[in-house]
Amino acid sequence: MPRAINAPIIVLVRPQLGENIGKAARAMLNFGLTELRLVSPRDGWPNPSAGPAAAGADAVLENARVFDSVADAVADCAHVYATTVRKRGVAKPVVTPEQAAGQIRMAEGRSAILFGPERSGLDKPDLTLARAILTVPINPEFASLNLAQAVILVAYEWSKGAAELVMPTEEELLPPASQDELEGLIGHFEAMLRPKGYFLPEGRAKSTARNLRSLLTKPGWSHLEVRTLRGVLNHLGRRDKN
Repeated sequence: MPRAINAPIIVLVRPQLGENIGKAARAMLNFGLTELRLVSPRDGWPNPSAGPAAAGADAVLENARVFDSVADAVADCAHVYATTVRKRGVAKPVVTPEQAAGQIRMAEGRSAILFGPERSGLDKPDLTLARAILTVPINPEFASLNLAQAVILVAYEWSKGAAELVMPTEEELLPPASQDELEGLIGHFEAMLRPKGYFLPEGRAKSTARNLRSLLTKPGWSHLEVRTLRGVLNHLGRRDKN
């Protein structure tokens, strides 16, 4: 399973529920991250509850590696970020997911991002292994994110600079209609509206036609949309069968 250049490793430290591991894997793959490491998962590994929650991100789970300690999990990493909503007195640089993503893309060597257990987050010994604290501005009266939410925040920021990912709508957009096609559409509207008195009184005919043209050229119709509208007009122009 290929990975993006410099893509960070996601490390789940002592995760408690298989469902949450699966949801985290799903969040990772949505945004192009594929390398998952688990440190002492509470219910062991593999976990039968993880697969259904991953909703198709099975390759991430199948290639997940299990370690006995955080130190072992990040031993090959030159850059380690610990996620937490509070610094807990640890004197480390503090970065946002966006800043961390930028640093990781420019860094030499592998990078890892640590996520703590669902109930309590990372312990202070875990934080001491990190080079930086990764956190987000959050409501101080409700500073609680579930594991998958935390992973998706970080993965999304990474995805912004990943050339392998595309906006889903980009491949669905049709090329714009040509000016000739638009002129045909406008002429079609005018031909159908003129007998109905739409352009009366004559003194306002030019202004009315200009407004109609402005309306029909403003949205940037695609070729298919113009054809659809022409089909609608043709249908409206037919005599009733009854």
